[in-house]
Amino acid sequence: MTDIMRAVVQRGYGRPDDVLELTEIERPVPGAGEVLVRLHATSVNTPDWILVTGTPTVLRLGSGLRRPSAPVRGSDVAGTVAAVGPGVTDLAPGDAVFGSGWQNRAGGGAGTFAEYTVAPADQLLRKPAELPFAEAAAAVMSGITALTAVRDVIAAGPGTRLLINGASGGVGTFAVQLAARAGARVTAVCSGRNAEFVRALGAEHVIDHTVEDYTRGTERYDAILDNVLNHSPAASARMLAPAGVYVPNSVGSGSRLLAGLPRMARAATLLRLTGTRVRTVTCVPNRENLAAVAEQLGTGEVTAIVERSYPLDEAASAVSHMLGHRARGNIVITM
Repeated sequence: MTDIMRAVVQRGYGRPDDVLELTEIERPVPGAGEVLVRLHATSVNTPDWILVTGTPTVLRLGSGLRRPSAPVRGSDVAGTVAAVGPGVTDLAPGDAVFGSGWQNRAGGGAGTFAEYTVAPADQLLRKPAELPFAEAAAAVMSGITALTAVRDVIAAGPGTRLLINGASGGVGTFAVQLAARAGARVTAVCSGRNAEFVRALGAEHVIDHTVEDYTRGTERYDAILDNVLNHSPAASARMLAPAGVYVPNSVGSGSRLLAGLPRMARAATLLRLTGTRVRTVTCVPNRENLAAVAEQLGTGEVTAIVERSYPLDEAASAVSHMLGHRARGNIVITM
């Protein structure tokens, strides 16, 4: 192997076509407890487009004022082990793996819009042979977030009345399937063009957000998973049944400086002022959660929905696709 690889590097903040550039950089070297992975696929997630655009602007205080300190976006890993660092004994070169470099990315790691990346060994799992690399990549952040929300935060079970706002997106498509499989009565909020799509995933009812405002309806729900945050938290919380739980899972939209952060803050305030049960979702990409996602996919009853795959040299187009906020399922980048 050479010491050089192709990677998509971010030169500043702005439109993906303006700030993302395919170039050659040094291949990363795995440290203690890390694995070097030759990537076959990764996916585009909300943190990626947030960092590309630098919106909300206030978040640049933590990532870099003029450009991100870590220049390569992406965290979801699906590929083949190329080398292992000191202390890694349960993975070996040639193993097909999937997982995440997310914690490593927080420390300025290699990113996954590239031919190679490094990731903590404890955030990688051997990929089931029947699971394609593209679907494995799509199942990491979106799948774990949805699984954590449905299984742990909401504890969906038979008869749970669950409304999922943004049901046709990456997290939403996983959440609809997981909740329906658990026996929940799922109401999906999406555009009319995706109504039959989410019904096929298991939604019992569909609300077309282009013609109907779910916060003005008469139904009440045991839980609301809000992947869009396009209504005030108070308006959404009014749709809850007694002891219902509201789960905000989006930065929402708003001013360039703060975007939807004020709504997130108001969601937290609901807990203190009204007693509404407000819970957040944290994506923890450990082996236990990766194995749980793989098990769900292995049944064939849950599928990683990939709307489109882009080659590495079209990564800017993949991020632009996500920025349109109309992606049906997940957007994948292949190498």
